[in-house]
Amino acid sequence: MKNFHWFKQISINAKPERMLSLREYRRAVSWSKYLVSSGAEIKGEGEEEWSADMSQLFIGCKFASGRHSRIYRGIYKQRDVAIKLVSQPEEDASLASMLEKQFTSEVALLFRLNHPHIITFVAACKKPPVFCIITEYLAGGSLRKYLHQQEPYSVPLNLVLKLALDIARGMQYLHSQGILHRDLKSENLLLGEDMCVKVADFGISCLESQCGSAKGFTGTYRWMAPEMIKEKRHTKKVDVYSFGVVLWELLTALTPFDNMTPEQAAFAVCQKNARPPLPPTCPKAFNYLISRCWSSSPDRRPHFDQIVSILEGYSESLEQDPEFFSSFIPSPDHTILRCLPTCIARHCCAHSKAKELFLKEV
Repeated sequence: MKNFHWFKQISINAKPERMLSLREYRRAVSWSKYLVSSGAEIKGEGEEEWSADMSQLFIGCKFASGRHSRIYRGIYKQRDVAIKLVSQPEEDASLASMLEKQFTSEVALLFRLNHPHIITFVAACKKPPVFCIITEYLAGGSLRKYLHQQEPYSVPLNLVLKLALDIARGMQYLHSQGILHRDLKSENLLLGEDMCVKVADFGISCLESQCGSAKGFTGTYRWMAPEMIKEKRHTKKVDVYSFGVVLWELLTALTPFDNMTPEQAAFAVCQKNARPPLPPTCPKAFNYLISRCWSSSPDRRPHFDQIVSILEGYSESLEQDPEFFSSFIPSPDHTILRCLPTCIARHCCAHSKAKELFLKEV
């Protein structure tokens, strides 16, 4: 494995970085000493090898980090890639074991996935105490970063719809493979060319057949379904709940429960059935879909097959009628959808498809 100096040159004219403390320097050294070793093979049950040829991997600049991981930009076999390094703590054997299991599970899941709205797996390396996962690099960064660069409530509805459909299609595919993501949030959704969204970070994902209770589970409270917060058994519907929160993010460009700590948000969701407030300007069609997605009852939440059909109906209607979202509203009892009388005569064709899908799916 080699250092890739071209990436270092990018930051020459940037703001100088602060000097590292002694503790930070020692931690950086503890990571870097493993980057010169060749990787061991990783094999899945019944799968071919997916181990990386470490002589072809060039490490560039770090652009993200977590509690036990760092993500770098780099080049692998002349391809632009993202390199996720996971470090096992030497002082905590149980945590080290858990991180190894998560790594093995993530690689096994990524290796089997192939969809335009799922991050593309490239290769992996297992060399304890540092593991490496190589995926395609998406220059647009995370959806969260993009939204935080926008003014609140400023994302155009047609773009909201496009991004929501990308995410829903990726999740529809994931669920069709029997996989729960379990950490769906804007930070784990990456933007590629033409604002294409791809679902990423499968570190705590699992096969539905192997998912038990959420006891000891470490997710992100602001996006987490109440049954997971309560450490109960859970199904694919936990991802639908999280999708509802992401859709709220798309409409508002805000952070859910930003006036609370994560623990306070978890308490509010479970004990007070609280949800992030929808703005008065939120189109009724989105309002109703979000409300269904983050229902406290998993059974009331739609499947992603239904969500994709509904959003596709919205998209087709919007193409035919630019005023679709301002005129298409749910009825007071939330069982059927109706349009304002003046809109029915004027835009009947534009609404018929979405109405039909909504009645059928919801």
